Amino acid sequence: MKEKDRRSKNASVTAAKGRGAEARGGRHEQRLPPVKGAGFRAKSGGPSSKTAPEKGERQRSAQEALPARVIRQRTGDKPVETVPLILETAATAGYHLIDSGNGEKLEQYGPYRIVRPEAQALWPRALPGSVWEKADAVFTGDTDEDGMGRWRFPREVLGETWPMQLLDTDFLGRFTSFRHVGVFPEQLAHWSWVKDQVTAADRPLKLLNLFGYTGVASLIAAKTGAEVTHVDASKKAIGWARENQTLARAEKLPIRWICDDAMKFIQREERRGSRYDIILADPPKFGRGPNGEVWQLFDQLAAMLDICREILSPEARGLVLTAYSIRASFYSIHELMRETMRGRGGRVESGELIIREGGLDGKEPGRALSTSLFSRWVPK
Repeated sequence: MKEKDRRSKNASVTAAKGRGAEARGGRHEQRLPPVKGAGFRAKSGGPSSKTAPEKGERQRSAQEALPARVIRQRTGDKPVETVPLILETAATAGYHLIDSGNGEKLEQYGPYRIVRPEAQALWPRALPGSVWEKADAVFTGDTDEDGMGRWRFPREVLGETWPMQLLDTDFLGRFTSFRHVGVFPEQLAHWSWVKDQVTAADRPLKLLNLFGYTGVASLIAAKTGAEVTHVDASKKAIGWARENQTLARAEKLPIRWICDDAMKFIQREERRGSRYDIILADPPKFGRGPNGEVWQLFDQLAAMLDICREILSPEARGLVLTAYSIRASFYSIHELMRETMRGRGGRVESGELIIREGGLDGKEPGRALSTSLFSRWVPK
């Protein structure tokens, strides 16, 4: 996610025309139902519930769902480090950040201009109100990252989905009840890196996409030549990803769509001796698996990374972690990644993902909007 506050994601909006859109005061609104399931991030409206269980209940549920992993202390030198590394998403075909400020952001997604809450936008807007008022869709209601709300359509009622394209990959944008639209554009920095790795390899790389959401990253990787395993605990997310696969005319590409709890899946992969060349992990802050498994980022992240190290191939190209909506510095996940990869060599580079404002035409660089933290291990 990171938006990637990067992590559970969802029930779809009722299609606007003729399917439950309400006209109020000349403005049309759609009410969206809650979503259940983990891996469908809280940032995108998915696997997490709005109110987390009490701490004791969370701990009991986690203990019942997954056996505790004993993380042995690793030896050897820690990887060298690059900090801070700022990865920027500027205006690109299909998406750009027009303006931000006063706790909101104005974005261009394909043909639509969209307004959504953004707590990081502490500054005043750069563009006049007349520009913002021409938005096609405005998210209103709960401004928490995983909060429920409505979409208001000031100009005309829009349908549930619309076609999008990023990095030459087609997929569906979708208005969800958790203010997200099915793609986290700040991830373009990681997706471009994946494309470079796959293109430069002299063999098909095996990529594991954990908490894979709507499958855009998986499709981009597979279209470039990777063999992809996509894991998400939400049946809705997997269904949406398959829709995107059809839209992208990628039905014959080597992608395994797995609906499962991410921790359980990688534990099984470790026992099987499975290995991957690239692992993308985009976990939510809180989420639930398909059988009630509980995911708590701070409780289980170290164990998840420990397993991910074990299933990296000897010729691995990278392990990428993104973290949204957490009260931590990027140094927290940076040091965790370095300890996890101790003795493996390589480099750990960590910092933030940002999106650069581009104005109405996307060609006027403006302020940088921070979206999420990340840490990435690479072998060199």
